[in-house]
Amino acid sequence: MEKDMTKGSPMKLILGFAVPLLFGLLFQQFYSMVDAVIVGQYLGVDALAAVGATGSVNFLIIGFCMGVCNGFAIPIAQEFGAGHEVNLRKYVANGVWLSVLFSVVMTVAVVALCRPILQIMRTPSNIIDGSYDYIVIIFAGIPVVFLYNMTAAIIRSLGDSRTPVVFLVMAAILNIFLDLLLIIVFPMGVAGAAAATVASQAIAGLCCLVYMCRKYTILRISRDEWKWNRDFVSKLCNMGIPMGLQYSITAIGSVILQSAVNSIGSDAVAAVTAANKLAMLIMCPFDAMGSTMATYGGQNVGAGKLDRVDQGLKSCSLLGLVYSLVAVVIVYLAADKMLLLFLDAGETAILGDAIKFLRISVLFYFPLALVNIVRFLIQGMGFSKLAVFAGAFEMLARGLAGFMLVPYFGFTAVCFANPLAWIFADIFLIPAFFHVRKVMAGILDGQKGQQEHVEEAAADTL
Repeated sequence: MEKDMTKGSPMKLILGFAVPLLFGLLFQQFYSMVDAVIVGQYLGVDALAAVGATGSVNFLIIGFCMGVCNGFAIPIAQEFGAGHEVNLRKYVANGVWLSVLFSVVMTVAVVALCRPILQIMRTPSNIIDGSYDYIVIIFAGIPVVFLYNMTAAIIRSLGDSRTPVVFLVMAAILNIFLDLLLIIVFPMGVAGAAAATVASQAIAGLCCLVYMCRKYTILRISRDEWKWNRDFVSKLCNMGIPMGLQYSITAIGSVILQSAVNSIGSDAVAAVTAANKLAMLIMCPFDAMGSTMATYGGQNVGAGKLDRVDQGLKSCSLLGLVYSLVAVVIVYLAADKMLLLFLDAGETAILGDAIKFLRISVLFYFPLALVNIVRFLIQGMGFSKLAVFAGAFEMLARGLAGFMLVPYFGFTAVCFANPLAWIFADIFLIPAFFHVRKVMAGILDGQKGQQEHVEEAAADTL
C-alpha cells in the first residue's frame, strides 16, 4: 500500500514507517544470530571465527550493493512525492537495467578476488579455508542481493515499509530451516550457512518482485518507458554510486580494523564476532530510523516541504536519544547472558572481551543514531555525494584505530574504534545537513519564483 509522507504528523508517520522496518531488521538479525548460534554450537569456535573474519569484507561488497539500490530509490521517492508518475516509472526501469549490469560485473570480479583479499587481511591460517568457503558463496549470490534490495527499495520509496518485511520474515524462517538442514543433516560446514543465506534471500527477492508487479498499477511500465535513458541513468548513478561508496568506504575502515583484530588472534576474532552479532540486533532501531528518513526526506523534498524535513529530523532524533538510553540498560544488565547464545561459558577470556566490547560501544549509541538519521536524510534530499565524505571520516577513524592504536593498546583500542568512527562522522554530517538545508531552500525558492513569473505572464496575456 502506498503511503504519502508529505502530510500528517511527522512523528506518527516516522513511527508508522519505521516499526515495520524495525520488525524486519530484527528478524533479519535474528536469523543471522541463528546462523552464528548453529555455527558456533555445532561447528565450534574456529568455524564461528571463520565466518566472523569475513564480516568486514562482506559489508564492503554487500554494503555497496545495498547502498546502490537504496540510492536508486531516492529519485523514485522524490518523483512519487512530486506526483510525476511517468518519470517515476522511467527511474524504476533504468534502475533495473543498472542493477543487472552492476550485479554481473561485481559477481565476476569479487568471486575471483576472494582468497587474495582474505590473505591481505591477515586472516589466521587455522580459519582462512573456512572463511573462503563461506564468503565465496555469499559473493556468488550478489545478483540475489540486488534483486531483493532493489525491489524492496522501490516498494519502500512508495511509502510501503511493511510488504518487504513480510517476505523477509518468510525468508528468515526458511533460512533457519536450511541452516539446520545444510549444517546438521548434510554436513556442509560453513558453506551450508552461506548457501542457506543466499537461497532464502532469493526467495524474498522473487516474492517482492511478483508482489510489486501485480499490486502497484503506478509501476506498470510501458515499452517506451523501458528504454535506456542517459539522463535518468546519470541521475540514478549520481544517487546510487555515492551511496554505495559511502557503505564501502566505511567498510574499508572496518576491513583495516578487522585486519588488526585478526593480527591479535582467533580468540579476539571470535569475541568481536559474537559481540557484533548481538550489537547488530540491538542497533536495528537505528537502521530503521535511517531508512525511514531517506524515504521521508525524499518525498517531502519532492513536494517542496522543507519545514516538514526539519520537523522529521527533530522527531527522529528524539526517538534516537530515548532508544540509546534503553540500549545502555539492556547491555549492562543482560549482555553477558545473551552472549552465551554464541559462546560457551567455559570460554571465559573470549566472553570477557565480548562483554567489554559491547559495554564500551553502547555508551556512544546516540552519536550512532545521529549518523544514521542525518546521513540518510541528506541522501533522501538528493545529496548522496556528501555521504561519501561521511564514510571517509568513519574510514579515517577506524584506520587510525587499526594502524596506530591496536598495536599499542590491543583489544581495548578495538572497543573504542567504532565509537571514534561515529563521532568523526557526526563532526561532518551535522554541519553538512545545515548546508544542504540552505542549498535546498534556495533551489525551492527559485522554482517558486519561476512558477510565479510564468503564472503572471500567463495572466497578462488574457
